[in-house]
Amino acid sequence: QVQLAESGGGSVQSGGSLRLSCAASGYTPMRYCMAWFRQAPGKEREGVAYVTTYDTTMYADSVKGRFTISRDNAKNSLYLQMSRLQPEDTAMYYCAAGPIGGTECSLREMSFADWGQGTQVTVSS
Repeated sequence: QVQLAESGGGSVQSGGSLRLSCAASGYTPMRYCMAWFRQAPGKEREGVAYVTTYDTTMYADSVKGRFTISRDNAKNSLYLQMSRLQPEDTAMYYCAAGPIGGTECSLREMSFADWGQGTQVTVSS
């Protein structure tokens, strides 16, 4: 079973940047789909962005043009570069891996088999 560990969260002012990382360990066959989700206090978890093994990406409308998702398959790592952060980006950010052998990608929670524990991002105005 794969373990996913996020890092890079923190507190920044509005307009600032952060880079989140997710390291996969344990049994880590390549997953076609990897994604970032986030959950703000009192809200449901929402998909932020995904990336496939072919580097196809998709972003939620709320982060398009500000966030960039990428992956390094050789390092079993996933990244999220976040720029022009706004207070509404404040949330716990989670790394998610699609199922082994999967061939599809989406931002639906049910599509992901493994999750990290999350890293907190707080943006102040």
